Amino acid sequence: MWAELERLSRHVPVAARPALIAVAHGSRDPRSAATMSAVVADIAAARPDLDVRLAFLDLNTPSVEQIVDAVAAQGHTHAVVAPLLLGNAFHARVDLPELLATAGARHPQLLLTQADVLGPDPRLIAALRDRISETLAAQPDSPSTQACTEFCTAADLGETTHAHADRIGIAVAAVGSSSPAANARTAEVARRLSAITGWHTEICFATTEPTVTEAISRLRARGATEILIAPWFLAPGLLTDRLAAAAPNHPHTPVIGPHPTLTEIVLARYDTAVNTLLPLSA
Repeated sequence: MWAELERLSRHVPVAARPALIAVAHGSRDPRSAATMSAVVADIAAARPDLDVRLAFLDLNTPSVEQIVDAVAAQGHTHAVVAPLLLGNAFHARVDLPELLATAGARHPQLLLTQADVLGPDPRLIAALRDRISETLAAQPDSPSTQACTEFCTAADLGETTHAHADRIGIAVAAVGSSSPAANARTAEVARRLSAITGWHTEICFATTEPTVTEAISRLRARGATEILIAPWFLAPGLLTDRLAAAAPNHPHTPVIGPHPTLTEIVLARYDTAVNTLLPLSA
């Protein structure tokens, strides 16, 4: 996938539009890099006028430094760096800016602009809802299957519920942070998901409390009889495996992965960064 992206990028002429460097976290699990490559392939396909590159913060190649060097060698004078990160934590606030400062010092002719993280964008929460709805519809013995199939077909971000919403409990499972404030912000994802679906939701974390087991207990106490684990992750990896091992008797939805709204959000972050800095040429 990386070789294919490189091949495509070589055929994109350097133009006035800045390059787009999409930066993923990186993982020792090869599924993660493969998933993020697919995400970035969708972005590149949606905007063939852009030179779109994938880089990783850690554990995978190409690194941010390698891609900045490649973009500079291609003749670009401006690149927008879009973090494929769900939160504005240490990686987005410290690691990535430091990497860009170091790389930028080697290429003073190349302007590097860091775009906003993905964050709990309502469109991304809708993508999470889609993954849950797909999983619910695939449960053959579920009393919610037919209703959920109709919900998947007709659902819009503004719709709220279906006939069996009060039976469904969703444990939204995120990475977790040592910062209580960061975890509180992530918990908003579960609350917003409940607001657009009517499902019972609880937040849980792979690396801190509340755990997935605690979230399941809370959902049962609230009357949920059909409980799913919904990873708030872009790609699978060791932590999603840990969550699966901790709750083996419940369905786990796929990660968000390649999804049309994820492509839309990344390109919106790119356009905002370009338009803010270059309002006359965007």
